[in-house]
Amino acid sequence: MSKKWYNLFVSVDESAGRPEQSEGTPSPPTAAQAVADIARSVAPTPGPPPTFNTPVSNPASFAEIYQAAEIHPPAHGFTIEKVGEMLRSEHIRSMPRDVKRSSVLVALEAVGAPIQDVIQDAMKRDQALDTFESVQEKALNQLEAQKQQENQEIQAELDRVLAEHRSRIQANNDAVAKEKERFFAWRLKKQEEEQKIADAVSYFVADNPISAGAHAATPAPAAKPE
Repeated sequence: MSKKWYNLFVSVDESAGRPEQSEGTPSPPTAAQAVADIARSVAPTPGPPPTFNTPVSNPASFAEIYQAAEIHPPAHGFTIEKVGEMLRSEHIRSMPRDVKRSSVLVALEAVGAPIQDVIQDAMKRDQALDTFESVQEKALNQLEAQKQQENQEIQAELDRVLAEHRSRIQANNDAVAKEKERFFAWRLKKQEEEQKIADAVSYFVADNPISAGAHAATPAPAAKPE
């Protein structure tokens, strides 16, 4: 085709530059009505969701998702992405919706690309995206469940280690308490023994050098005989 698709624009303003039709003559359908009729004729039919035969390494790449789902462009090459580019083209993007619709339809008709193929391509891509979303959501749920299980195991290990260390701390405290009890009991007996010694020494010295009951004995002057 020698002409570019944007040279095939048509106006949908039926009233401009045309004689009025008689009341008995039906008016031709507008571009919007034509598209609506086409969309109804290609309503999605139930079928199995697309399968992904190759892994998707970059989920942010929709082109890779479509490729993994084996979505191939029609033979004429006009996909919904191509039509979207046409609608956003600087040549028609500022025009009314009806003009944009009719312009694209005329361009597709000129190259033998049925709008049904384009809409089918759009539905395949939408199904692929929905399916891939479900795959990612399932993987996310599995990851969440796995990590929650790991967290529970880690928490159980923490509780076990914490209980073990608390037990060791308690054992240390018990050992200290037991030793204190033994020491204080010994101290009482020591004081009793020292008192006995002091009592015996008191018969022979003026200044008793025995420190009965004292925490620690201190050097005393030499004993003086009476």
